[in-house]
Amino acid sequence: MNELLKWNEDLRIGIDEIDEQHKALVVLLNQLHTAIHEKHGASACMETLDKLVEYTRVHFTVEESLMRILGYPDYASHLESHEKLIAQVVELQGKLKSGRANISFELLHFLRGWLSHHIMETDKAYVPYFISKGVERTSSRKSFWKFW
Repeated sequence: MNELLKWNEDLRIGIDEIDEQHKALVVLLNQLHTAIHEKHGASACMETLDKLVEYTRVHFTVEESLMRILGYPDYASHLESHEKLIAQVVELQGKLKSGRANISFELLHFLRGWLSHHIMETDKAYVPYFISKGVERTSSRKSFWKFW
């Protein structure tokens, strides 16, 4: 089966730790796509969606921490975009769990569009600032945020 979102160099921002987190989000999105496409059932789909949402929170926390530490000038706007997405997804999770909505391809396309935009536009915007503040493009340290 085709991936909903294929990792490619266009999605790479050039900071390895953040790129690895983005790759993990792409993997989880594709797992959700597979679960829906192969009709694994609502429970399996919800479990995968929950993992995607939780990992998104982890990723946002890392980004926001770096922005605060480095004094990123557009921090408030970036934080607002994170909070808006989390609120949308939490509302959607509530609808799904209460039976007022179904996990669908429409949801997948929303998440794919959001993730692509988040990486290509919002995250790429902070890279020059992070680099100017000494953030390494590559890291030999073991990543502390990998859960799955």
